[in-house]
Amino acid sequence: MSHNIDEKNGTFEIDRTGNTACITEIQRFSVHDGPGIRTIVFLKGCPLRCKWCQNPETNSLQPEIMYTAESCVGCGKCVESCTNHAIEVVRSEIVYHRKLCTVCGACAKACGPEARKQVGEIRGLNEIQRIVLSDKLFYQNTNGGLTVSGGEPTMQADFVAKLFDAVKAEGINTAMETCGMCEETQFYKAVKDCDLLLFDIKHMNSEAHKKYTGVGNEQILRNLRNAARMGKETIIRIPLIPGVNDGEESLKLTSQIARECKVKEIHILPFHQMGQGKWQGLDKDYEFEQTPLPTQGAIEKAINILRGAEVTLNVGGYGEYKWL
Repeated sequence: MSHNIDEKNGTFEIDRTGNTACITEIQRFSVHDGPGIRTIVFLKGCPLRCKWCQNPETNSLQPEIMYTAESCVGCGKCVESCTNHAIEVVRSEIVYHRKLCTVCGACAKACGPEARKQVGEIRGLNEIQRIVLSDKLFYQNTNGGLTVSGGEPTMQADFVAKLFDAVKAEGINTAMETCGMCEETQFYKAVKDCDLLLFDIKHMNSEAHKKYTGVGNEQILRNLRNAARMGKETIIRIPLIPGVNDGEESLKLTSQIARECKVKEIHILPFHQMGQGKWQGLDKDYEFEQTPLPTQGAIEKAINILRGAEVTLNVGGYGEYKWL
């Protein structure tokens, strides 16, 4: 079975063979999300709906069109290219009817200034594998490798499992950035050949977690403990959001579970507003527009509380990896 996108109603079916995946981006020569020089494969789809999400284009499993009005020059090529009449000129302004769009990508291809971009594309396992292996020399010289990110990679666990298996056979390090929200069978499948987990902890209180992400955290914490039982090297990442999870109680509990699970490091990722334009480009309401950035005092407070975990602390998520 392959990925299938119904152009009439936009439904999307995951390829359970693992031979294809819906991918938003591939970053080569990255020094983030794991040690050394890495290739990062961003997969589309996430079970959480974090109100502060900086990558809302990865939430939906299906491809989408993202429109940046500030980049539009009004050339009208997108209107001419759209056969479904999803784009039209109304009183000298270009209007996009998202519900009529089948995400064929014609408007994005026609747009010179890239005001319209297609986010999400079905790509084959063999193609992604070739891209990753093409930089094998850089991985070997820097202790780098492959990182799968998202969205949430476990939503396309069959593809992740096959990709990890292929690159591990070539002696390449593998890492996965995950929110941990998935069935345990899918979690085990995705992390079997994963060397390093970058595990997000949004909030330790399940009710608060549900308020801000749409789901409770019970399954997430089970999978964090599952990773520990599997002996997976794990780094906890905390997106530090003012007024959400920067309180003493949640940070103390995060410190405790980090110590319990013997994680290698804790990364504090201070909230920022760089993803705000993406929400607008997808015609989605962004509730955290007025949320301030964490103060230096708030970051230092978090550091002091998290020292109880007795592991390396890092602000910004670059990682020290002294334990490698």
